Amino acid sequence: MANAIPALPKFFTVRDVADILTVSDKTVRRLIASGDLPHHKVGRQVRISQRDFRDFVSLRRGF
Repeated sequence: MANAIPALPKFFTVRDVADILTVSDKTVRRLIASGDLPHHKVGRQVRISQRDFRDFVSLRRGF
């Protein structure tokens, strides 16, 4: 049996997150700048992991 390659995490762009939350790109960038939304920098690009985004949303339910 061959070794299975683990699934790689999915990453979202700032625009993807803004579209999902129905907010502006600027709002997402403010969340990133404040440290509320964890992110990764790939070169000059900003990416948000699916796991970090899910955690961000689940922590803010009911607010």
